[in-house]
Formats: sequence, structure tokens, C-alpha cells
Amino acid sequence: MTAVPRLLDEIHPGEILLHEFLKPLCISEAQLARDLGVPLVEVRALVRGELALSVEMALRLGLFFSMEPRFWLSLQCEFDMRTAIRKRRQEISGQVRICALTA
Repeated sequence: MTAVPRLLDEIHPGEILLHEFLKPLCISEAQLARDLGVPLVEVRALVRGELALSVEMALRLGLFFSMEPRFWLSLQCEFDMRTAIRKRRQEISGQVRICALTA
């Protein structure tokens, strides 16, 4: 079995939203929720890392910040992959038979 490379800790997209966007721009969670047209509880759960960022939320954030929605989706995808590798890779690798390709 090959060694699993050491990964940095997972960073939830909500943490990036809070520290890289909301705080520097002085935007409250309540203001963001109103401007996005979503319930405040949804924004709060996202910022706390309790809710995964959906495709719809990525679209809303992309429109709000005038940026590519894929940026937000890639953050969620990276978070999910790092979490899965850290928590499930060993278990899953024991269940998978590796394909033996021949030329």
C-alpha cells in the first residue's frame, strides 16, 4: 500500500466566506442573507461549517460578489475530498480491487 500524503486541515467554504469576504467588506450575515434572498439560518449554518455549499448557493454568491460560481463549488469539492481522504480512504482502499491494466 502506498503512503497517504499529509494533507492540510480542511477549510470549509463558509470559513473562507466569513474571513475573506464578509469581514473585510463589513457585510453582516443578515445583510448577506437578505441580498442573496435566502434565510438567515442558511447563511449562518454555512459560515459555521454546518451546511455544505450547494450549487444554488454558489450561483447566488457568484452573482453577489460578481465572480465565477465555480470558485465556490471548487472550495466545497476540495473540502469534501480532503475530508473523505482523511476519514475514509483507508477503509475504502481495503474494499477496492485495483484494475490491472495490460498494454
